Amino acid sequence: MKPFDIFIAYIQWQNQGKSRPVLVLSQHHDSAVVYRITSKYENKSERIKACYFKINDWEYAGLDKPSYIDTFDKNRLPKSCFQSGKPIGRLSARDCRELTEFLLEKMQILTNQ
Repeated sequence: MKPFDIFIAYIQWQNQGKSRPVLVLSQHHDSAVVYRITSKYENKSERIKACYFKINDWEYAGLDKPSYIDTFDKNRLPKSCFQSGKPIGRLSARDCRELTEFLLEKMQILTNQ
């Protein structure tokens, strides 16, 4: 498990949950810090859309359809939530670079408020 790998993981909230793709940011002994990935974008508010990074090379990343990285919240998941020991893909070099720029820009906007 390496940064920028994409896995399928079970995400739980309240009394429900679902399996979804996640982007690994870092791993720890028994957990990983991830961003959730979604294909739902069009019906979101502008505030939420501003936190979504469009994955340009989504097929290379192992995804079935155009998708976005939800950078609003990082999630720490136990490794038991991951459905397989193997990633379904990883971000391309271009998407890694552009995601880093997106996050730096987002951080600068937040610090200037």
